[in-house]
Amino acid sequence: MVLEYSAVDGVGALVLNRPDVLNAFNDELGFAVLEAVQKASSDDSVRCLTITGAGRGFCAGEDLGALADGYEDGSLPELGRTLVDRYNPLIRVLRSTPKPVVAAINGVAAGAGASLALACDYRIASEKAKFVLAFIKVGLVPDSGAVWFLAKMVGEARAMELATTGRPVDAAEALALGLVNEVVAADELSSRLSAVAQELAIAPTRAYALTKDLVYKASERSLDEQLEAEVDAQSDAGSTNDHLEGVKAFLGKRSPTFRGN
Repeated sequence: MVLEYSAVDGVGALVLNRPDVLNAFNDELGFAVLEAVQKASSDDSVRCLTITGAGRGFCAGEDLGALADGYEDGSLPELGRTLVDRYNPLIRVLRSTPKPVVAAINGVAAGAGASLALACDYRIASEKAKFVLAFIKVGLVPDSGAVWFLAKMVGEARAMELATTGRPVDAAEALALGLVNEVVAADELSSRLSAVAQELAIAPTRAYALTKDLVYKASERSLDEQLEAEVDAQSDAGSTNDHLEGVKAFLGKRSPTFRGN
């Protein structure tokens, strides 16, 4: 099984499970992750998603070893088609899903594996984590949104440096650059992931989805457009049962119990 998936207490947990190749993507894994995220996105019982890797790696990107035979006989794979069919739909659904998505980066996140992590909403890194835009090392360009995410997070100059050198970025530098939200000891990663996911799974899910949309589209809008989008989002959020519960809890000086609707 190349992907382990479970849904418990509102948390849909994905574990990339090809540890012998540092969870590198092949067609089977790529489509399995895409399908799992799509299904979880439409499952009302799932209110948060988590993604991590089995073994000592998060995801080493595309499994070039699986394409070795084609390269050895002189033919070249249709990499653009792989992006269109597999990677791009995954990145899009991760950014558009109304559920919060938390990545636990337990080791190397290279190539499209780095893109996968950057597409998530919250990133927790083990002290052993490492980001590598390895594309340039094999004569390719960053894909799966890597440069788009980096330019927004660290600016064009630093994005250009990381994309054209392919140098590793360790956990401490990733935190300093803003690529991850926090860094924890390797043996604390699982428990920290669980704590963050459980907190998000009991949050007001619709308000989270609307906030996610406002944050990720803000840079594409003028201020007037953003203000209008906030009107629509606030009207939507204000009509939810969770908003009513939140106000009642506030007035009653108790903790709210959000149901995600």
